[in-house]
Amino acid sequence: MKLKLMISLFALNTTVSYAQTEKPNQQKGEPFEGIDQTWHNGSDRRESSVFKDMKYFTPSILIDVNYTHSFNNPNDNTVVGSTALARNNEVQLSALHFGGDFTYKNARARFMTQFGTRSIVVPRNDYSPYRGQYQLANVYRYLSEAYAGYHINKWYGINIDAGMFMSYIGLNSYYQPENWEYQASFTSDNTPWFFNGVRIQIHPTKNLKIEPWIINGWQSYGKFNKMPGIGGNVTWMPNSNLKVLTNNYLGKDAAGIPSRKRFHSDNSLLVRYYNNPSSTGITKAAFSLTADVGYEKGGGVNGFKNNDSTKGPAQYFASAMFYNRIWFAKNKMAWTVGGGMMTNPGRYLVLYPTGQASPLPNPNNPTQTEGAFPFSANPGDKFKGWDISTNLDFMPNQSLTFRVELVTRHSTIPYFAGKGGVTSQTGYSTTPLDPAWRPDLVKDETRVLLAVLFRL
Repeated sequence: MKLKLMISLFALNTTVSYAQTEKPNQQKGEPFEGIDQTWHNGSDRRESSVFKDMKYFTPSILIDVNYTHSFNNPNDNTVVGSTALARNNEVQLSALHFGGDFTYKNARARFMTQFGTRSIVVPRNDYSPYRGQYQLANVYRYLSEAYAGYHINKWYGINIDAGMFMSYIGLNSYYQPENWEYQASFTSDNTPWFFNGVRIQIHPTKNLKIEPWIINGWQSYGKFNKMPGIGGNVTWMPNSNLKVLTNNYLGKDAAGIPSRKRFHSDNSLLVRYYNNPSSTGITKAAFSLTADVGYEKGGGVNGFKNNDSTKGPAQYFASAMFYNRIWFAKNKMAWTVGGGMMTNPGRYLVLYPTGQASPLPNPNNPTQTEGAFPFSANPGDKFKGWDISTNLDFMPNQSLTFRVELVTRHSTIPYFAGKGGVTSQTGYSTTPLDPAWRPDLVKDETRVLLAVLFRL
């Protein structure tokens, strides 16, 4: 019997409940079968697919268009410190993804392209392309995920995949139509969106997934040092109202410092505490809570311990975010409120401000200010940030979302784009720089954004 794999097996932490399958020989059933995941933060909210009856290939199309206004009014319209936004006061195609899932017998593959501003703003803090030859960032830039693998009919299914796949560390999905909020909190925006390597998805029971990884590194196209990154995910969904997951990672991701190790633990709880689909008012309500902790140790930094003259200053990551979402008007409307905080001494996971993105020249984003005003990320350099956001969604059908969102973000150091921008005194990269000019970074930012999110 030819296997029709569930659409959702392409996503690291997402198994879509609408997939219709035949149960193959020697497999007990489908993972998370009968569990409603359409309300999850970071999951596909659709209840059915227009492509579900196709035999060998299931297409997927996502479009994300945004408009945002920062009340700082930077003169170059550049957004700083975000992987979701790129330009102020302009309608932008943030992302166009198309691709899909191939299945033939037990062979499986998936690819998704990515075009738009996200192909530029996401691959940052990645020095791995500087190791050796070839422009790896350009090779992979227009792919969000691409992998091939094999499905084993054991227990509730085992998948072995190799290539580039989504990480889902930080709970949020890389694909905006799956998220409750548009501008991700620091916890998600400063953790990886993708991995290159091998993963194994093991479903020993209907409600449990265990997923080991062997990968090149932390959101890196290549490998920083000799050691690959290792880690994995465990997801447990006992019923349709509860999801618990943990992601853990260990690697050596400091370029040229092979003695420095990084550990990161990401943990999320999702609870649907009210569900009344027949109500004419509120139909359901849920919250998501995510807490991350990690550190780097060795090579001049000392994890959580500070003021050690021999091992160096503390260098760690601690963050949390909480969101509450209420659906109403027969699930066609939803209101979300939440936010989070982050502390990251050493700034090893902080997104570098655009225009001074790294202490090294970056061939993937050439401007006259690139590398000229490096953002300090020395061992022990302090960074703390917090954010609050609220939004209102109108969802006329399962494939379309209109969103309006208000978000305010704050940091303990100048970080966000101020009125003077980060490009030049006029805001144009063609303007000769005044020798006294510097990027205008400020500690606070409040913005409103509009988004149209489509998924088919």
